[in-house]
Amino acid sequence: MMQISDNMRGAAFMTGSMVAFTINDTFLKGLSLDIPLAQTLFVRGVGTTFCLLLISYFMGQLRLGYSRSDWMLILIRAVAEVVAAYLFLTALFHMPIANASAIMQAMPLSVAVAAAVFFREPLGWRRIVAILIGFCGVLLIVRPGTEGFNIYSGYVLASVAAVTVRDLAARRLSRSVPSTMVAVIAAAAVCLSGGVITATTTWVAMDQSAWLHITGAMFMVVLGYVFSVTAMRTGEIGFVAPFRYASLIAALILGYVVFGDWPRNITLLGAFIVVATGMFTIYREQVAARRLRRSALSAQGQSQNGS
Repeated sequence: MMQISDNMRGAAFMTGSMVAFTINDTFLKGLSLDIPLAQTLFVRGVGTTFCLLLISYFMGQLRLGYSRSDWMLILIRAVAEVVAAYLFLTALFHMPIANASAIMQAMPLSVAVAAAVFFREPLGWRRIVAILIGFCGVLLIVRPGTEGFNIYSGYVLASVAAVTVRDLAARRLSRSVPSTMVAVIAAAAVCLSGGVITATTTWVAMDQSAWLHITGAMFMVVLGYVFSVTAMRTGEIGFVAPFRYASLIAALILGYVVFGDWPRNITLLGAFIVVATGMFTIYREQVAARRLRRSALSAQGQSQNGS
């Protein structure tokens, strides 16, 4: 029997995670004409938060004794999660799922730029060129000033910015903070925000179909999270991370099969450019990380020899 490597298992889990998150988006988009977004997020959030709490409990990670700086980062990440969810889903309800997903693929590029600006992380000329080309790909997808451009494309771009803040906050969390609890708090924040908005509006009665959509979305969010965490713990980050782009393939297929949408050729070209430059950026990040590790080990060895 052929043995599967950790990297291949990690890649499979990451692919499954991205497909699950995209199916969640599809379920929610299917409710867009019947149920208000805030109500959808609140109902889904109740179930999602409960399931993640159970997972945290059984993993022995259900604790809240973190430092003040970690709590600040957790809260920043939670607020960014709320903003990103409302912006992206509002856009998703008004544009093809593949177009929204294609714009979101710019996230690794924006995170690399923001990390260089705010955290002084090194950014070589190769990655700078790749990032500039990648953002040109985003412009091909969005096409500002043309008939295909609308405010909701801007919403997705703003969601990319919010997700960038979320990921930068996560990078600064200490290792003592369990990733499951970070997810629980973020899910609870999204649920609470939906509940507050829903309390000020009229509740819409949900039929059996709506409940099935909500339940499916909740299950897929939890599955996507579990697969994502498992993927990053199973394989090497440099090998596993590019499989995040499976979400775009899933969005193309689901958008066509479920909603009958297929992007224009120029949108597909832009998406290809964004994905290619994003994968190159991830690769160069891993090269730079290995170089830093080798330098640190070399310096440590010289220090030991000198002593």
